[in-house]
Amino acid sequence: MKQGKKYTDSMKLIDRLKQYDPEEAVSLIKQTAKAKFDETVELHVRLGVDPRHADQQVRGTVVLPHGTGKSKTVLVICKADKAKEAEAAGADFVGAEDMIAKIQGGWFDFDVMVATPDMMGLVGRLGRVLGPKGLMPNPKTGTVTMDIARAITEIKAGKVEYRVDKTAIIHCPVGKASFDETKLGENLKTLMEAIIKAKPSTAKGTYIRSAVISSTMGPGIKLNPLKY
Repeated sequence: MKQGKKYTDSMKLIDRLKQYDPEEAVSLIKQTAKAKFDETVELHVRLGVDPRHADQQVRGTVVLPHGTGKSKTVLVICKADKAKEAEAAGADFVGAEDMIAKIQGGWFDFDVMVATPDMMGLVGRLGRVLGPKGLMPNPKTGTVTMDIARAITEIKAGKVEYRVDKTAIIHCPVGKASFDETKLGENLKTLMEAIIKAKPSTAKGTYIRSAVISSTMGPGIKLNPLKY
C-alpha cells in the first residue's frame, strides 16, 4: 500500500521497536498529527484476556479529566415526570414512545442513549438496531439509571466507555491532537489506570500485552506499559 508523504515523514520520527514513556509518546503524537483537521488521539490496548469468557469481559467507563474534545449528543428515554430533569441537565433529545418510533424509522442522530430502568422494556425492542451500533443503554456503563442528571453531566464532561473486542483489544479516544501535552498525558493516564483497575480476577499471565497511541491519520506509537 502506498503511503502519503506526511505519513512517511511522521514515520521517520518514530523508532518502531521502542516502547516510549507516556511523556515522549504524547510529544510525538503532537508532531505526527499533520492532517488539516483536528485529529482524534486514540489508545489501543491489547489485553491478556479471553473475551469469549463472560468473566474476562473488560468493560467500563471513566470520565477523562479534560474531556474528548468532542461534544456528545445525548438522547434520554424517560417518562414525562423525568423529562424536565433531563432537559435541565442538557439532554439534546428527550422522549419516550415517540423517540422509539423515530429510531425504528431509521433515525440515529445521537451519540449516547440514556434510559430510566422503567423504560428498558420499550428500549429492549430496539436491541437489534442499537446493539451493533454500541448505542444500547447498560447499567454497567451508567446509561440505565434514575439519576438522569448525573448521567448527562458525566457524558457531557467527557465520559468514555472502554470495552474489549473479540480480539482482546480496547480502542478508546483520549482527546484531540490540538490538546496540549499535559492534558493529553493526564487523559491517557486516567484511561490506562481505569483499564488496569478493571483487570478480571480470572485473567492469567501478563495483563497489558501492548499499548499504542495514534492520531487519526498518524502512525502508531508504542507505549511502555510498565509506566502505569
